[in-house]
This record gives sequence, structure tokens and C-alpha cells, in this order.
Amino acid sequence: TRHASISAAAERIRKELGRLDVLINNAGISHTGSPTMKFEEVLAAGRPSVASLAEVRTVFETNVFGVIAVTQAMLPFLREAPAGRVVNVSSSVGSLTRQTDPANAFRIASAGYCPSKTALNALTVAFALELEKTRIKVNAACPGYTATDLNQFTGFRTVEQGAREAVRLALLDESGPTGTFSDEDGRLPW
Repeated sequence: TRHASISAAAERIRKELGRLDVLINNAGISHTGSPTMKFEEVLAAGRPSVASLAEVRTVFETNVFGVIAVTQAMLPFLREAPAGRVVNVSSSVGSLTRQTDPANAFRIASAGYCPSKTALNALTVAFALELEKTRIKVNAACPGYTATDLNQFTGFRTVEQGAREAVRLALLDESGPTGTFSDEDGRLPW
């Protein structure tokens, strides 16, 4: 989310490529605590009644504001592509429909991560609406519970499995959708 980093990336793309075919916004954090915190500790510290506002702001800075900044910086290069694609890596915990369904075993009371993914989904729709008359398509992908450092590699999906939907959306042809939220099994509810 550092402006200098984003500007340097944009300048490099401008000089070396002149266009950008695909932007995958995959940066994300679930908390600002120690990387060795247990999942249960992260959940407990992130509850809305006790979560640190500084931590919530930091999570939103990466998961939402960073996506806005990077996408804005890359849009000129995406517009130069014959078929620009933006894929925002979201999560099913950002689905309000799923979070309010008592039958969903993965409901999480979170002040930072879950709402940041809900905001990312709304941002996906906003960019898709703004760009719908262009060749750029903007969609959100849920990789599922993937084993990465975000969760101390406790996920049950491999990185390759988690990447499949993002890759599919990145390679959509001109008749493909825009403004969607999906995983490998299909569309997810907002």
C-alpha cells in the first residue's frame, strides 16, 4: 500500500510493457499480530467488541485501500490491453448472505478481515460498473481455505487449487462476466 512502491511498479510496467493484460489483487492480511498467533487467538482478538481500531484500520488499508490504489495506478495500462482483466482475491467470509446463514459452519464475528472482504466485494462491483463499457472485466475470486502463511498453512487446499478460480477469471474471453464473485463451484452470494 506504499505509494512509492505502487508508483515504481506502474513506471516499470510503462517502460517495459506499455500495457497490462491482467491485474490480480492478492495482497491480504487477517490481523497485525504475531505470525505465530494461533487461529483461535486471531479470532478472539478480532471480535467486534474487543478489536483494536488500529488493527482494523491496518487490515482495511491492505485489503481495501491498497486495492483501490493499485487498481487506479494500473488502469491506464489495463486500458491499453486488448482485454484487460482485474481479479480481486476475496473470501467467502466476505459474503453477507453466508455470514448471516445459521447453517453456515464458517461464520466468523470479525471486525477487520471479514468486513474488509465484504468491502472488497463491493469495490469489485463498483469498478465493474464504472468499466462495463470498456474491454476491462473486474471480478472477485474466492480461493477457499488455502494453506498459506496467512493461516500458518492450516488450510486444506493447495496454492494451486486456490489459484484456479483467479486464473479462470483472468483468462475470460470477451463474452465472460464482469462484476461477479465466485469460487471453483460457481457464483457465490454477495
